[in-house]
Amino acid sequence: MTQQFYVSPEQLMKDRADFARKGIARGRSVVVISCRDGIALVAENPSPSLHKIGEIYDKIAFAAVGKYNEFESLRQAGVRYADVRGYSYDREDVTARGLASVYAQSLGAVFTAEQKPFEVELAVAEVGIAQEADHLYRLTFDGSIADEDAFIVMGGQAEKVSEAVAAGWREELNFSGAIRLAVAGLDADKDSATLAAAAVEVAVLDRGSESARGSRRAFRRLDDADVVALLAEEN
Repeated sequence: MTQQFYVSPEQLMKDRADFARKGIARGRSVVVISCRDGIALVAENPSPSLHKIGEIYDKIAFAAVGKYNEFESLRQAGVRYADVRGYSYDREDVTARGLASVYAQSLGAVFTAEQKPFEVELAVAEVGIAQEADHLYRLTFDGSIADEDAFIVMGGQAEKVSEAVAAGWREELNFSGAIRLAVAGLDADKDSATLAAAAVEVAVLDRGSESARGSRRAFRRLDDADVVALLAEEN
């Protein structure tokens, strides 16, 4: 009978964390910014159909970096959770905080119990009636949650992108200013050429969706023409 090779729990957890971090670091960056008009979500993503940003519920959006099949399964689970909770109780009971807690439990269970951890990092954003009421949650591969202020940067060279975004962030930014700042931050990760509109995925959570469009659904995905127009605007 062969004896199993022993690995200490500490070493096992460290190896899993290093494995997940390496996978996430290979992913292109995502920036989520709270601004005067709402919340802007910008991802470096040349694919027109494999989205890294998505709608979860009325005023809640999701963004992710890492392995597409893993974060897409989490996004779909989040949509199901929100739909069931909103239908069973009340739409107001569906919150980014509740969704982030569910994601944290799932990620933590996979990290500790499964053979391979998820190679993903997530952001859950909820737009409020005022900028102070916006909620930004960042979740890492091991189920840790951080309640972020102003903006979130994930994936790739997150530190370099974060420095560029932090240097330009102001409360009074509108959508065009926030998107321009996010794209500039993503460009900071590049050595030469700037990103074209077709190379970024952009969506917003519109703070004034109910008054302007008469819709509770704040999420709006922007096409290339919208992005070009917003980047050309003066803040």
